Amino acid sequence: MPFGIDASFISSFLQVIMIDLVLAGDNAVVIGLAAAGLPKGMRGRAILIGIAVATVMRIGFALVTTQLLAFTGLLLAGGLLLLWVCWKMYEELRVPSSEHLAAAEAVTGQDLNASGTVGEGAPRKTLRQAVTQIIVADVSMSLDNVLAVAGAAQHHPEVLIFGLILSVALMGIASAFIARLLNRHRWIAWIGLVIILYVAARMIYEGADQLLGYTLPHIPLVYSGPHAPAAS
Repeated sequence: MPFGIDASFISSFLQVIMIDLVLAGDNAVVIGLAAAGLPKGMRGRAILIGIAVATVMRIGFALVTTQLLAFTGLLLAGGLLLLWVCWKMYEELRVPSSEHLAAAEAVTGQDLNASGTVGEGAPRKTLRQAVTQIIVADVSMSLDNVLAVAGAAQHHPEVLIFGLILSVALMGIASAFIARLLNRHRWIAWIGLVIILYVAARMIYEGADQLLGYTLPHIPLVYSGPHAPAAS
């Protein structure tokens, strides 16, 4: 293909965009669920703290995760961790739509169902409880995001850099829009889940091939062959 761009590059690029979109929205929903139980005056402060922590976490994990995946065995471990991420996403997608709506309302600050209140039905909590819940979730979800992007962009450093920048930008700038979008179109999140599951399977297969000395067969659209280090 022209300009040195091949089908693998385009596939990785599109996967990274979808992963960033879905996981940024997922993170925004978790932040919204935690903040929805706060009084209106505290809600914005908790959401701002959550988005700031998530942004910093993504940058921090990006600095170390991509290097760690180069070590033999850690690619397999990363794929297994992504399987756990898929299970968590599946469980979250099965949460009643009323809870997702309360979270989206808290993040956007809008009464999306015209009920007269924002975040209706969410359990009440203190600012400290909400911020603690948000920070714990941010640590896990930021690592999930960086790991998924790194797995999808393997062997394409330009896509990896783009994906990490996009991830930070979406959380810092567009989290409210994404939360509203995913609340209205839940099928987007399901497509994202399938893509992350595909990335996890590819990482597990390639990681297993590394451990076995590059002896596993190639699988079209999943694993095109080893990227073993050149012999000295």
